[in-house]
Parts: sequence; structure tokens; C-alpha cells
Amino acid sequence: MEWLINVTAAFSNFVWGMPMIVWLVGGGIFFSIYSRLIPFRYLSHGISLLTGKHDHDSEKGDLTHAQALSAALAGTVGMGNISGVALAITAGGPGAVFWMWLTALLGVSTKFFTCSLGVMYRKTDENGDVHGGPMYVIMEGLGKRWKPLALLFAFAGLFGTIPSFQANQLTAAFREELVPDSWVTNPMMFNAIIAVVITALVAGVILGGLKRVAYVTSRLVPIMAISYFLMTLAVLFNHLPEIPAIFSSIFVQAFKAEAISGGILGVIIIGVSRGVFSNEAGIGTEVLAHGAVKTDEPIREGWLVC
Repeated sequence: MEWLINVTAAFSNFVWGMPMIVWLVGGGIFFSIYSRLIPFRYLSHGISLLTGKHDHDSEKGDLTHAQALSAALAGTVGMGNISGVALAITAGGPGAVFWMWLTALLGVSTKFFTCSLGVMYRKTDENGDVHGGPMYVIMEGLGKRWKPLALLFAFAGLFGTIPSFQANQLTAAFREELVPDSWVTNPMMFNAIIAVVITALVAGVILGGLKRVAYVTSRLVPIMAISYFLMTLAVLFNHLPEIPAIFSSIFVQAFKAEAISGGILGVIIIGVSRGVFSNEAGIGTEVLAHGAVKTDEPIREGWLVC
């Protein structure tokens, strides 16, 4: 069993090392230049899409623009944005935050293209439901000979979307902050009970299909986003005198080789990996929701995610 752990660790270190930086950061730079910063120039149009102004029932798809965005954001707004940042700072120091910011900015262009392609290359099943995602983009856009790559994404997606990190962090936070120690006489039993409750709640949503997921997330995600924003403002106001020094350390440590044992490259890798974990730009999972949007204009969905 130890060999499997070593192989998995080695593969993970390889994927989240230089290849990730080259493909994700390099790809984001290429898309930004190639598009001449179009995703940034039409932000107002992306906002107008959320109002329902451009929703038409006659167009192909199952979800409104707001529902598709909420379903996609449900996988990013949450533990990844909070615990992911904390882990990045712990492992890479304040400088890792700078590379998370850079990854997020470049991710705007990446998402513009991936979500546009997700609508451009999608399929309708025998029940009339629309399905989109990287595997359909690969099959329909690149051709049948690339099917193994589509299968690889679908297979990896089965494991990559497992919310083990979120469930772990939720259980830990619930246990440490809300439940008295005297109540937890058997930690394993307590964790098992929490797991059952989480599973039941999640199953009640996902078993209803993508439409129910979109329905629930379109109501929960705005509440989540506003709550996180207000909590962030509260933290900032409580630490106003420290903010200048913190911002200074972020920019200084981002280019300081001795920031961590891995040097500046280690800081970049940690920042980029946590940034991708937080916003999913380039991962492809966000396209699964956006591919089901009700529109005949692929570029609209690209602008929406910007």
C-alpha cells in the first residue's frame, strides 16, 4: 500500500509543479493577449446577463445565466476560498497570495474561452436535455480520435470533484467551534454522524439533477457571497492599522527567494495551485454547469463568468 501512496504523491507533485504553471499561467497569458483583453472590456455586459435581460425561453438549454453561474460558483465559493488561502499562507508565506491574485486575473481569460467552448460544443440527449463540458468540447471540437483524452477527463473528474476537503474542513470547524468537547466522547462516531448528515443533505439536492442543483445554488450562493464579503470587511476593519504592513509583505515575499524552503519557485507553485483550487479556472469542472445554460450565443456565457 505504501508504494501506491508514493506513486500518487509523486504524480501529484509532478502535475502541480512546473507543468501546472506552464499550462495554466502560460495559457492565461496567451488567452489574455489573443483576446486583446476582451473579457475585461465587457464586464458590464456580463453583469447585465445576470439580470435575465438576455434570457430567452426559445433558446436551447436548461438553465438561466444566473442559475448556471450559481451552480458553477457553488464549487468555488466556500472552503476553498477560506481554508485554501490559509493553507497557501501557511505553506508559502504572504507572497503566495500575490500569485493567487495573478492566477485569478489570468483565469478570467481562461474561463472566457473554456465556457464559450462549453456552449459551442455541447450535445442534446434523447430526452432533450443539454449536456456540456470539456469531454464534449474534446469530442466535438477536436474529433473522435481525441476520445481517449475525453475519457481521461471524465474519469479524473469522478475523483477530482469528490468534496473530501470541504467535508473535512466543515466537520473540523463544526467540532472545534460549535460543539463542546464534553459532547464528543467518541470522535470517530461524531465524525461518522456528521458525514451521514452531510451526505443526506447533499443527496437531497444532487439526486434531483442539474436543474435542482441550479435551483438551490441560485438561492444559496448569493447569501454565501454576501456573508463572506461582510465577514471579510469586518476582519479588515478590526485590523486596519495592520493592513499596510500586510500588503507590503505580500508583494515583498512574492519575489523573495528565501520566503520558504522551496524559494521563489515554491512560492509560485503554492500560490498558483491554491489559486486554481479556489477559482477552478482551467480545471474544466466549471464548464459542466455553464454548458447547460439556455442560450444560442456561446460568447455570452464566456462574458458571464468574467
